Amino acid sequence: MGAPDRRYPTGSQPARPIGTAPMMRVRSASDPAPGRLVNEDVVFGFGPLVGVLDGATVPEGFDTGCVHGPAWYVRHLAARIGLAVAARPAATLMSSLAAALLAVRADHGGQCDLDHPGTPSSTVCLLREGGDQVDYLVLCDSPLVLDVGGQVSVVSDGRLDAAMADLRRTTAQLPGADADPVTRFRRSVIVQRERMNRTHGYWVAAADPDAAYHAMTGTLPLRGPGALRRAALLSDGASCAVDQFGLFDWTGLLDVTAAEGPEGLIGRVRAAERDHPDRLRRHKRTDDASVVFCEFDPAG
Repeated sequence: MGAPDRRYPTGSQPARPIGTAPMMRVRSASDPAPGRLVNEDVVFGFGPLVGVLDGATVPEGFDTGCVHGPAWYVRHLAARIGLAVAARPAATLMSSLAAALLAVRADHGGQCDLDHPGTPSSTVCLLREGGDQVDYLVLCDSPLVLDVGGQVSVVSDGRLDAAMADLRRTTAQLPGADADPVTRFRRSVIVQRERMNRTHGYWVAAADPDAAYHAMTGTLPLRGPGALRRAALLSDGASCAVDQFGLFDWTGLLDVTAAEGPEGLIGRVRAAERDHPDRLRRHKRTDDASVVFCEFDPAG
């Protein structure tokens, strides 16, 4: 479901004179995987802050120690991030995320085992406008695509992919490596959970606020030849348009999203899932897909 265009000026005035900071225009969409009623992604905007969260789906037959679920977790985390940023506008995104994770711990109300290895978790991708600059934060595999001065780059946290590649090498050497696919999958889930929020594993938003300080962060200007022009915040259900299906490169993804909107990009992914199922590397045939697309007017 798409969200309407939103314009977030820096400051309180509805219009600004020439020479002031650029204005951020935002379009967003989030679509549950076909056939699923619950979307475990969330897109959100609170004033100058926008974000994408991608909750980790719980494989069938696995416990989480939690009476809630991924959809509950991402909704609460999005709200808590917004409140944390509003309460301390000058704080870093890292510290705001850490405060939000602590608040969501309390939201569980003592009903859940938050030390359980399967406790609900989520990726985090944030962008915050701040006058002449933007701050960003990426945690786990929800990438941020940036057009800076006409040069497109991607902020991508590859630690989950690296941990999974190492996991595959390790499990291939274990006794019973030739077991049936279901047994191998269950074994890999158990090992992956053991590596979550560990120094030599990968980091994701879950119950430990320390994970926030392992995120990838940065600041980009909104003025000058190296100014940020466009940005796309993506769940992996949308970024697969490039890194799994190869429909276009990252520049093409920004161009398609600018022309067709976030809904158009997601539509391209859904068509690829139907037409090229052999290219899927996920254990799921389809996934929730979310996009937040930001464009910045050039500063005067």
